[in-house]
Amino acid sequence: MPSTVTAYDLSLDARALSKSEITGVRLAIAGTGLLALVVGIVILVWPDTTVAVLGVLFGLYFLISGIVHVARGLLTKGASGGSRVLNILLGVLLVVGGIVAIRNPLDSLAVLGLLIGISWIVEGVAALVETSPDSSRWFGTVFGAIGVVAGVVVLFSPVESVTILVVIGGVFLVLSGIVQLVQAFMFGRGQDATFDTA
Repeated sequence: MPSTVTAYDLSLDARALSKSEITGVRLAIAGTGLLALVVGIVILVWPDTTVAVLGVLFGLYFLISGIVHVARGLLTKGASGGSRVLNILLGVLLVVGGIVAIRNPLDSLAVLGLLIGISWIVEGVAALVETSPDSSRWFGTVFGAIGVVAGVVVLFSPVESVTILVVIGGVFLVLSGIVQLVQAFMFGRGQDATFDTA
């Protein structure tokens, strides 16, 4: 009896999406990219931030990013089932992480660092798995790699001061914001020409 291996398609292929879905995905990626860029700049420009403020800022980023991922999973009907489920699960995890960070901003720096590190690793792995076969693929891969590396650095570095967490967190958010904005611009670009000639 032959064994059957089922592979779940977790990629986000613009060729399977409608023009409005491509626009929605672009806006979602650009929105979280812009949010990451703004929060990263605020964190880096305001280096004397307290743990409470830092917790709220990261919490807001994770909360909004999570809501966007859930919306992508629910509304992008042309995406594969695996991609939609991945976005919903990632979104729920990010929302929970964001709520925890916002509701408990005065928790210890170690707890905040743990929460941020795990959230970035999960988001990075999801970005690596959900790659698009179009020209935005490399930017999604870069974003995923940045997320995993930043998460590992935060988890395994002794975060003894707010300053270290601010620098690591701020730099990651700025870099990921820029990469996501480029990815949003590149996602489905070949499809635009197909829609125009159709």
